[in-house]
Amino acid sequence: MNKTIVIALTGASGTIYGQHLLREAIRHFERIGLILSPTVPILAERELGLTLRPGLPAAEQLLAPWWDEEVAALCTARVREYDVEDFSAPFASGSNAADAVAIVPCSQDTLARLAAGLADNLITRAAAVALKERKPLVVVPRETPVSLLHLRNWTALAEAGAVILPACPAFYHRPQTIDELVRAVTERILAHLGVPPEARTIRWGDDMV
Repeated sequence: MNKTIVIALTGASGTIYGQHLLREAIRHFERIGLILSPTVPILAERELGLTLRPGLPAAEQLLAPWWDEEVAALCTARVREYDVEDFSAPFASGSNAADAVAIVPCSQDTLARLAAGLADNLITRAAAVALKERKPLVVVPRETPVSLLHLRNWTALAEAGAVILPACPAFYHRPQTIDELVRAVTERILAHLGVPPEARTIRWGDDMV
């Protein structure tokens, strides 16, 4: 699959979803732009016990639990990291838009900015470009309950063309571990990024055929 995608992690709970999406994405996409908001290291430390050290590649640190020669080769070849304020990134322009953008997890603050049409950093700019160029934008909020303001922002963004995909794991595959729960959400994200069904493992009814 010769596609360029952008994966952005923001400072919402659920860093594990972005981590696992990156893990799967390196196997399915040729080029991946990775962006982390400034608060992601705080969540990574608290939720994953993972210290993201400045000056070292964030992708390598996020993928450390699965690091081997194959992952190292894919990460080196396919992932490029961008500072959240780097508007010189190619996908910051509609003339070189990414094929898809996924914000996983997406904070309600970021979602509100997107719904308002703001493009004040590289994450919101990449998303704004995806919307205006009619490219897939998948937004994964993880918060409950949601207020009426949240719902209005979700509606506005959905009306603009985004896929709002809350981090709600399925249970029909009888998950036994946190990783299996996370995979249920990750595979739904991959589906909306264009990864074909045969490349995914959690699908309703497969055990009924």
